[in-house]
Amino acid sequence: MTARFRRMGRQHESDPDAKAVRLSRESLHTYGRLLQYVRPYRRQMSFSIFLLIVSTVLGLILPLVVQNLVDVVLIDKNLTRLNQLAIGLFVVFLVQALFSFGHQLTLAYVGERVIATIRVQIYSHLQSLSLKYYADHRTGEVVSRLTNDVSLLQSAVTGNLVALLRQAITLVGAAVLLFWLNWRLTLVILTGIPLISLTMVALGRQIRQAAKAVQDALAEAANVVEETISGIRIVKSFGREPHEIGRFSARVNETFEAAMKRAKIGAVLGPIIGFMAFASITITLWFGSFEVIEGRLSAGGLVAYLVYTLMVATPIASLAGLYAQFQSALGATERLFELLDTPPDIADRPGATELPSVTGRVEFEAVDFDYLASVPLLKQVSFVAEPGQVVALVGPSGAGKSTLVNLIPRFYDVGNGRILIDDHDLRDVTVASLRQQIGIVPQETILFSDTVLANIRYGKLEATQAEIEAAARAANAHTFILNDLPDGYQTMVGERGVKLSGGQRQRVAIARAILKDPRILILDEATSSLDSESESLVQEALERLMNGRTSFVIAHRLSTVINAHWVLVLDQGRVAEQGTHSELLQNPDGLYYRLYQMQFSTNGDWRVEIEAA
Repeated sequence: MTARFRRMGRQHESDPDAKAVRLSRESLHTYGRLLQYVRPYRRQMSFSIFLLIVSTVLGLILPLVVQNLVDVVLIDKNLTRLNQLAIGLFVVFLVQALFSFGHQLTLAYVGERVIATIRVQIYSHLQSLSLKYYADHRTGEVVSRLTNDVSLLQSAVTGNLVALLRQAITLVGAAVLLFWLNWRLTLVILTGIPLISLTMVALGRQIRQAAKAVQDALAEAANVVEETISGIRIVKSFGREPHEIGRFSARVNETFEAAMKRAKIGAVLGPIIGFMAFASITITLWFGSFEVIEGRLSAGGLVAYLVYTLMVATPIASLAGLYAQFQSALGATERLFELLDTPPDIADRPGATELPSVTGRVEFEAVDFDYLASVPLLKQVSFVAEPGQVVALVGPSGAGKSTLVNLIPRFYDVGNGRILIDDHDLRDVTVASLRQQIGIVPQETILFSDTVLANIRYGKLEATQAEIEAAARAANAHTFILNDLPDGYQTMVGERGVKLSGGQRQRVAIARAILKDPRILILDEATSSLDSESESLVQEALERLMNGRTSFVIAHRLSTVINAHWVLVLDQGRVAEQGTHSELLQNPDGLYYRLYQMQFSTNGDWRVEIEAA
């Protein structure tokens, strides 16, 4: 019996009608959620709808005037009545134009504000997501959602919404007047409405699915662009421009195919609805003329009826196109809400407290961590870094050094165990207060496309010019900023700091960290690729930065390890050894001793020898 119910469940899931009901409910839920953003502007929205109703109702007067013109003016040849009708129409259309202007401007304001709110909310949510989200999602996909999807939604909330409301009011008003003029003829026409509605719903669902496929394809194309531009040096150095053009062309062709599928469905929908609407007009002509012959409708009434029929047919035909556009926007809206519904992996616990000013004592207690549950990376890591100590991390490539330091600012959460700063569990304090007391100087220095001043001030947004210059002097950056850069502190550094040399970028980044004045530092030394003079200046700046602060250094140089207060030797995610440089050399069978011997024998780069080990 259980198997029977399972089969029934599978049949229900595969049932097109059941799927249609589910899709319809999802659509209503999505639209309802979208309308929540309109609620703060309900007064402006109500005013705009009022203006729209008045404007549309005034437009419905024309057929009644035409009826009067045929039945009274033309038959009686009443010139005075003709002049009165003309002046009246002129006044009506002038008032209609003013009301139409008011409602379009007001509704556009509401729509643009809603879009601005959604755009800021999405960007704010992106800022709250952890590094894991960005590791799982490519940059081009994220950017596509913030740009392409929101732009598609924008047209639906503003221009299309205006057209939809106008057409709906015209349709309802004209339908009421059609019943008033001749209810029998109107009932004949209404028999075709269900067929038109079902056609719109069926094809509209397909358009929404096709539109979502277009947005997904656009995101893939954006990914290729982002990756290629970010790695343009690699592309050019390998001469892979044709290959990248081919990759991008393939993604663009996929977008084209998806867009053409959407266009084909839209191209079918419009003519079908139009044919049905104008077929009803043909029936109206025949049956209306029959009613005139039978004396149940005047000639002017038939003309007015035909005009009202056109007023009904036009909105129905345009509603098909608007419906298709709304279905396209719905696909983009679902993608946006999917992003907004993604919970941050790293968030403050309920009742999390502010981390007070710390001395900088950091303790790892049996910490386990893995990016994938099946592949543990750190295993039972335990150590203590006392305030003001410099802790050097050494070990083979892939041993877990970068992962370990990424746990301290809570870029990721530990799997088991805990990390304490001054006896505060990192998960019990707010993320903002924790990171406020941690400074990071990465190996790959990232600067923003702004001035040197703005990049240094990023460490402390309220810093004065004097504080910024003091930080730059401590980082050995002040001299080159004034002497080598054309506009001094106001020099634009270019995207990712491309207009500065490697040593200059690193000193600006160090100045940024000095200005923040953190109690805990995380440094990924990156001096091996610098010339001797730049390396000396950067190293001196780093020593000033580390002075008096608890510092974790992924060591690339032997001098850093020798001068560190404590050395952690990592191997396959575990702390293989720890102690001072001198203590670790006392164990000739240890990994550290072997790495040291290799470094000493070649007098080369500590990082190179470690990674070769």
